[in-house]
Amino acid sequence: MAFKVVVADPEKGKSYQLEAREPGARRLVGLRIGDKFDGEITGLSGYELQITGGTDKDGFPMRADVAGSGRTSVLLSSGPGFRPRGRGERRRKRVRGCRVSDDTVQINAKIVKKGAKSIEELIPGKEAKT
Repeated sequence: MAFKVVVADPEKGKSYQLEAREPGARRLVGLRIGDKFDGEITGLSGYELQITGGTDKDGFPMRADVAGSGRTSVLLSSGPGFRPRGRGERRRKRVRGCRVSDDTVQINAKIVKKGAKSIEELIPGKEAKT
């Protein structure tokens, strides 16, 4: 099992795509949106990251207000998962729950606590995406 982890740096406005592999990736299963985890899992030692969202293997987004880890149809009036075209528009869409599961492919996270070294020093060769 492996997860793509997109780490956002709010101070610099950049994001970095990293990978969490076994056995560290197993510790992410069961965490919810808003939970914090050690950056050592993605190779960022000394950093603390917070889960902000993600997608499953078919591209369905995770929502913080949907309990569990399964996929379900929910009546939505705003994102993630739905962008209304008109005022007051609502639509039933399929989304994934707020817990990370084996079906999750990508996890979005942001830096909450920085480590001693900068990200560029810890992951040389990785370009930041702006």
